[in-house]
Amino acid sequence: MNESFSQDIFILKELVRKGIKLKYRRSYLGILWSLLEPLLTMVVLTIVFGTLFGIKDKTFPVYILAGRLLYSLFSQGTKEALKSIRANASMIKKVYVNKLLYPLSAILFNYVIFLISLVVLAITALCFKVYPTVYLFQIVIPMLNLLLLSAGVGLIMSTIGVFFRDMEYLWNVVLMLIMYTCAIFYKPEKLLNSKFAMILKGNPLYCIISNFRSCVFGEPMNYKYMLYSFGFGVFTILVGLFMFRKLEDRFILSI
Repeated sequence: MNESFSQDIFILKELVRKGIKLKYRRSYLGILWSLLEPLLTMVVLTIVFGTLFGIKDKTFPVYILAGRLLYSLFSQGTKEALKSIRANASMIKKVYVNKLLYPLSAILFNYVIFLISLVVLAITALCFKVYPTVYLFQIVIPMLNLLLLSAGVGLIMSTIGVFFRDMEYLWNVVLMLIMYTCAIFYKPEKLLNSKFAMILKGNPLYCIISNFRSCVFGEPMNYKYMLYSFGFGVFTILVGLFMFRKLEDRFILSI
């Protein structure tokens, strides 16, 4: 069992490394793009929505960037996981590899890119005089919750994606809805005090982003958000594992 586990870990590392290489294979900037892309997106969103909503807060770019980085990981990771089994169909048909490793590697290589992009957030925060406080040490909690949620949803999507190929297009629509309920480019104070509050609070990704921002801006986390997002993440992991293991033997018939 230990030998099998060690082999799975080795294969997982190789798949993560392969995923990062393939993502930037035809890019002249390579992994540097993972730093430039969120920065350029932040500039555009700040100009458009800062002007549209008349926001005068000088730290608004940091607010946008923090939300955008977390949403990008969830979005890209789950989309890659959704396609992971079909994308590796030729290998699955030729050799036996623990199929669970494919969606997990899709989440993990995007998580590595997310961790690298945090360098941009740190530099941007310092430029806009958002300095670290003791609350920054709590940031590992929303980051862990984000990984759990992404992995759980990724496993569910990877299973559905094998049998229902249109899910790839439907998931893009769902992700758009999730994005608008994550308060990435607007401040949700008014919504949180209205009848629409449950739309935000019921979105575990919004809860994670909100707590992540609190850590960055030197504020205490909302522990209700933390417990809810953690519980939701664990739930999706359990559901995803159950679905995946239940149906993985039928993957070969549909890929």
